[in-house]
Amino acid sequence: MKSIRVFIAPTVILALAVISLFVGVSDVSLRSLWAEGLEGRSMQLLLASRLPRTFALVLAGAGMAVAGLLMQMLVRNRFVEPSTVGTMESASFGMLMVVLFVPDMPVIGRMLVAAFFALLGTALFLRLLQAIPLRSILMVPLVGILLSGVIGAVTTFFAYRYNLLQSLSAWTTGDFSIVLRGRYELLWLSGAMVILAYIAADRFTVAGLGKDFATNLGVNHGVIITLGLVIVSLVSASVLVSVGMIPFLGLVVPNIVSLMVGDNARRSLPLVALMGAGLVLACDIVGRIIIAPYEIPIGATMGVLGSACFLYLLLRSRARVA
Repeated sequence: MKSIRVFIAPTVILALAVISLFVGVSDVSLRSLWAEGLEGRSMQLLLASRLPRTFALVLAGAGMAVAGLLMQMLVRNRFVEPSTVGTMESASFGMLMVVLFVPDMPVIGRMLVAAFFALLGTALFLRLLQAIPLRSILMVPLVGILLSGVIGAVTTFFAYRYNLLQSLSAWTTGDFSIVLRGRYELLWLSGAMVILAYIAADRFTVAGLGKDFATNLGVNHGVIITLGLVIVSLVSASVLVSVGMIPFLGLVVPNIVSLMVGDNARRSLPLVALMGAGLVLACDIVGRIIIAPYEIPIGATMGVLGSACFLYLLLRSRARVA
């Protein structure tokens, strides 16, 4: 039975990826690919748009889900993820500063600046947690949401002041319709960060048990925390620059996986990555089908699903505490 479960998630991901390749306004099917050949319109569309989009969905979904898992382990709270602690909002602010002061900067440079601002925003969140007495586990996401609101308000003010609200909207709304060959490759960095997180999974598990416990086991708690923040910042920035913000993904998936396999990062991280990719693929497919030939941005579909799951987790936690 266990060996069967191991193959379920990859099989589902593969099935969703294949469906994603053949769903869209333009007709791309096995019949058209066979009839038109390698130089046909269907093959060109598949290689230039559908295949890059599917890769982007998998990489972004896996990366953001793993980033959420790392945030929850490092903060030791189940109700945080990059879009609820100011990480994504800080990255958006960094992108805005680049557009204002260095508009000709290459995409890789914009991503690095956004990652730097994301790291600063996340560090500020951790500093606030140290300064505020936390009498309830619900205080942590509340502080994060308030910080996100403040950073978002400042970003919106500058965007309005310099007529960049449309650009800001593109960064804060996840949308994979813009993905083409040559415009998504930064997301492979997100995949590399997932691999790095898996390599250091045991250390993240120990660091999540607290500074004193980690130190007694010979783990440098500060270094692991810094590594985790760097991974989260790079993943968040690469996803934001490439496709925009995907809310609540890093919150929902790690909590579901935790209920299934527990809190050991070595065991749960691969499943988190797979489930994150599968959820993003499913939401994107639904967004393309439900009002075809138009499509709903994944930021909207994931926001509705994620916010509902967030409320359920909050109410469930409150009931358990009571």
